[in-house]
Amino acid sequence: MFSLLQEAATTAVETTEGVVVTDEAAHGADAATHGVDAAGHATEAAGLPQLDIATFGNQIFWLVVTLVVLYLVLSRVALPRIAAVLSDRQGAVTGDLMAAEEFKQKAKEAEAAYDKALADARSEAQAIVAQNRTEIQTELDAAIAKADAEISARAAESEARIREIRASADESAREVARDVTAQLVSSFGGNADDAAVASAVDARMKGAVQ
Repeated sequence: MFSLLQEAATTAVETTEGVVVTDEAAHGADAATHGVDAAGHATEAAGLPQLDIATFGNQIFWLVVTLVVLYLVLSRVALPRIAAVLSDRQGAVTGDLMAAEEFKQKAKEAEAAYDKALADARSEAQAIVAQNRTEIQTELDAAIAKADAEISARAAESEARIREIRASADESAREVARDVTAQLVSSFGGNADDAAVASAVDARMKGAVQ
């Protein structure tokens, strides 16, 4: 019996402690909720920090410091490098333009020299052709004259030879005719007179030639 009473008392005490702890936790949660609400109301009341008039002096000071630092960095480091790069690029572009203009001038001079050399070569070729033509014509005229002279000489020589051959042939024919005539007269029993035979043969030959 005593043990049952003791267990009941222990259970009641634990139940009471749990209720007390639960109430304290609930009060803590309510306090935290009220704290969050208070912080939110404080933030809403304060607004954005950069729009707070009380901080304008510090903001302007740091803005000026930042601008000065940026100016120093740009003027001492960035801008000189940019200016150097632009200057180098401008120098390179100017040099390229000058080189291109020089090459263009050299190309014009080379073209003019080529045209002049071509004209000189044509003139020289025409002069050589004219000179060779004159020399060839002179040599041709000389060769033709020489050939004409040789042909005339050979023609005269041939005519002389022909006359000689003709005269020799006539004389040979007369002698043959005289011999044949004398033999014919002798064969017929006549007395062949050389003078008469020669006269008769000459007369006959002249008549045959006419």
